[in-house]
Amino acid sequence: MPRVLIPLAPGCEELEAVTLIDLLRRADLEVVTAALEPGPVTCSRGTVLVADVDLDEVAEDDFDLIVLPGGQPGATHLDRDTRVHDLLARQAAADRWSAAICAAPMVLASTGLLDGRSATSFPGAIDAARYPEIKLLEQPVVIDGKVVTSRGPGTAMDFALQLIELLLDAEQRAAVEAKLMRPGA
Repeated sequence: MPRVLIPLAPGCEELEAVTLIDLLRRADLEVVTAALEPGPVTCSRGTVLVADVDLDEVAEDDFDLIVLPGGQPGATHLDRDTRVHDLLARQAAADRWSAAICAAPMVLASTGLLDGRSATSFPGAIDAARYPEIKLLEQPVVIDGKVVTSRGPGTAMDFALQLIELLLDAEQRAAVEAKLMRPGA
């Protein structure tokens, strides 16, 4: 079964983090949540999450997907963490999936994973003048190579379902989506 890492930074967007954790686990993926700092993680709206491990415990592990929840100041904390950048660089070098939503695509941009790619993010999270080599789109979810980006809390469910399809298949995505009672699903 594919293994997924979700780093949790203080100030992350809880709707995105919990949606990713929940839906990926519904697909029976092995999801490892890792706190950047020891102890519970307080999210941007005050929700407190308890990660499975501290990031140091899995910083040398391999994952089929690393997915970054957004929110502020969570995305800034992710971007300032060299372990996160090292993990993403290793992920790209091994041709494995990396993904980010909302403000977190800025981490992919500063790591160089979006160079020459199309991507999306929360409006203004990626400075187009600073990163002219990134083609910024306004789509809910953008896939370019082994990199997936998404807009924000409102697109979190579509983002998570797309990740399920990429890691498993369309049938698994449909099975998870059917139980969510989404209109049109």
